[in-house]
Amino acid sequence: MGEQLTVIAHIRAKPGMEMRVRDLLLELVGPTRIEQGCINYDLHQSLEHPGEFVFYENWTTEADLDRHAKSAHIQAFRKLAPEILDGPAVITKWALVPRKEMTSSAH
Repeated sequence: MGEQLTVIAHIRAKPGMEMRVRDLLLELVGPTRIEQGCINYDLHQSLEHPGEFVFYENWTTEADLDRHAKSAHIQAFRKLAPEILDGPAVITKWALVPRKEMTSSAH
């Protein structure tokens, strides 16, 4: 289970496309959440900049994330992206930093 990985994907809609992008991103949530290895897949929209979206995702393994990237629903969204997004999605991968356990000996 040490492979678990967090992904944060930043997506920006072209001006005037905010609602279309929001709707299309929401359509990705259901199919993605039932994919093998998906722990969570949550869409957020900026309160200050309504054209900015973030997916916060957790995957069991990198291989599960790779399968997700090749899924039919993600590929279909990628085909639409150039006409509705203001640049490519910025995707970063993260690992949880384990909390150090306190030792029982007092200093």
